[in-house]
Amino acid sequence: MITILKGNICYSESLDKIKIVENGYLVCSENQVLGVYRDFPADYLYFKVTDYGDYLIIPGLCDLHTHAPQYSFRGLGTDLELLDWLGKYTYPEESKFSQLDYAVKAYSIFVNAIKQSATTRACIFATLHSPATVHLMEKLEQTGIVSLVGKVNMDRNCPAILRQADAEAAYNATRNWILETKDRFSNTSPIITPRFIPTCSDELMRKLKQLQNEFSLPVQSHLSENMDEVAWVRDLCPQCETYSQAYQQFGLFGEGGVPTVMAHCVWCNDKEIELMKQNDVYVAHCPQSNTNLASGIAPVRKYLDNGINVGLGSDVAGGCHLSIFRAMSDAMQASNLYWRLVDQEYKPLSLEEAFYLGTRGGGNFFGNVGSFEKGFEFDAVVIDDSKLLTSNPLSVKERLARIIYCSDDSSIRAKYVRGHQV
Repeated sequence: MITILKGNICYSESLDKIKIVENGYLVCSENQVLGVYRDFPADYLYFKVTDYGDYLIIPGLCDLHTHAPQYSFRGLGTDLELLDWLGKYTYPEESKFSQLDYAVKAYSIFVNAIKQSATTRACIFATLHSPATVHLMEKLEQTGIVSLVGKVNMDRNCPAILRQADAEAAYNATRNWILETKDRFSNTSPIITPRFIPTCSDELMRKLKQLQNEFSLPVQSHLSENMDEVAWVRDLCPQCETYSQAYQQFGLFGEGGVPTVMAHCVWCNDKEIELMKQNDVYVAHCPQSNTNLASGIAPVRKYLDNGINVGLGSDVAGGCHLSIFRAMSDAMQASNLYWRLVDQEYKPLSLEEAFYLGTRGGGNFFGNVGSFEKGFEFDAVVIDDSKLLTSNPLSVKERLARIIYCSDDSSIRAKYVRGHQV
């Protein structure tokens, strides 16, 4: 099946270049982009064109890190730092998901919100509760969005109601959940999810590595988000020189080419950066969450200069918004502060770079995703920015900039994922 969209087409050719084709044609076959053309290609003369007029057409946005069960309390507790915030808000909320009726209600709200957003791919934390996590996956599958969903694992340093009995119990529950879900859906898949080192015993980490080896699944977790957290890991893992090594010692830091994404990475040192580069670990940069919880400013420019894979995360409910447009804007603002207040060697992110992080940068975690170059998977969002009124004529790039800075997901008119309009 050939799909042809007409409109103002914008996509990243590289980290620092946005390709813009005004009144152009995006041609796709099934799930694959065939090309972008300024003039209608004669080879496709007899195929239907969906004409979106003056709307903008961009690649679907990718959220590399968010927490579905936290959506209902977003915007609360931003006067606290991470560890206190987990205790006061996150853990009490997540304990409610032991009741499937509550999970159905809460996840319906989250899934509807992400469906209405510009996000087409996402890495999502659930809770440790298997029935609720399966329900979340069922709901996400209905949206057509491509998602990796993790049943969270914890067996220490958390409330008893959220603490699995021991590593063996956590292993068995997670393995059964993987067997139930790994081949069940077209667009939704499981991902190995230790919450973070402080809540996972050494034995549990070894068990999760066994599961990763058995099922060849990707891994997601948190890394160096908060200074107190980093100090805690140092106390828990005195044999490790860095927080990253606390994952590496169990083979859960990208070893063997396993796709691995670590959220935050605010306080990583040069040795950790080198390890991330060696293992192709992805950084999910969550600027709004890092600001809300006073975690710090991640050195994103330093990561990019060192060849680290970087995408963006909404990190609800540390972040208050699911919008990856908002994450792009926040990433630029945070990088301004890092340059001004921390290290002027690292220049702020440009619009081009922030757009890349939210599309192609995060999309790379899913394969050839996040661009309209030939051979990429066909994910697209169509945007009507006419509500962003102006008295001045604007270029397409200026219109794109306003969509990003104003974080306007309400302007979406169509969304395509893997070649299907959703």
